[in-house]
Amino acid sequence: MVDVYIITDAVVTSSLLALLTIGLSLTYLTTRVPNFAHGTFASVGIYVGVVVTEVMGLNVYLGLIPGFFVGALVAVAQYLLFLRPMTRRNANVTTLMVATVAFDIFLIAILNIFADYLSNAFHVEARYFQFFSLDFTLFGIKGLVFVAPILVVGVVVGLYLLLNRTKFGIAMRATIENPPLAGTIGINTDMVYIASWFLAGGIAGLAGSVIPLWYIGNTNVGSDFFLISIFAAAVVGGVYSINGAILGGLIIGLAQSVIIDVLALYIGAWIIPYQPIIPLIAMIVTLLLAPNGITGINYSGLKKKLRRN
Repeated sequence: MVDVYIITDAVVTSSLLALLTIGLSLTYLTTRVPNFAHGTFASVGIYVGVVVTEVMGLNVYLGLIPGFFVGALVAVAQYLLFLRPMTRRNANVTTLMVATVAFDIFLIAILNIFADYLSNAFHVEARYFQFFSLDFTLFGIKGLVFVAPILVVGVVVGLYLLLNRTKFGIAMRATIENPPLAGTIGINTDMVYIASWFLAGGIAGLAGSVIPLWYIGNTNVGSDFFLISIFAAAVVGGVYSINGAILGGLIIGLAQSVIIDVLALYIGAWIIPYQPIIPLIAMIVTLLLAPNGITGINYSGLKKKLRRN
């Protein structure tokens, strides 16, 4: 039974982390600044799920669609109201990074106000809650174990088709790789940036709407619990690659869930709060050995060096 839990926990954690890391990479590719508010986009999705399930009395999975759109709108608001005006005033990366931290603090404050409103107006549990009992069961396994990887596959396929099979996707790739050149050939780079942030926030909100099915939900879950792992996954996979984001999310998710679950089994549950150490170690090792991440390694050159040695 314990072995089954370790496997299912690894599947859910790695899938959710892959989704969240994809969004972070999309925003980084557009503004070239790490978005420290990205984890809170997932928290926004969490509270969309609260409204859908606890206030409206609907199935928790019906929160996926509104979770996507609300998360997307919050991300676009961050870009349009803060980052775009500051970028046009030639703000440097440090200033933009601090702005994302400030927006994160502001967003968490709004979520806390909203949580109090839900508790007072609708008498629902809006802090430290979980929807584990609301999930369906298939073959004795919770439904999120099947739904989470399906969401990853759906998002990956959707992004692939968008980026490689549509004119807008080609314009998006061109803008990401060389914004000035893309602008000179008539591409509306600003619209591409807005679309990128829309997708990034939407995917994070999508993941957030199902997080309470497996983890305890609260206003700071995205920033306190997931953010370190998201950044570690982006670094390990490669911050300049969507494929790297997917790979890094899966690797970090599997590593931290399996290692902690196994350690908790053999030495005790007291080790669980130290879970963030694993992505931190992975991030440090990657920065020392492969600063551009797994997808940034020159494997052909590495093979030549190994042959010479």
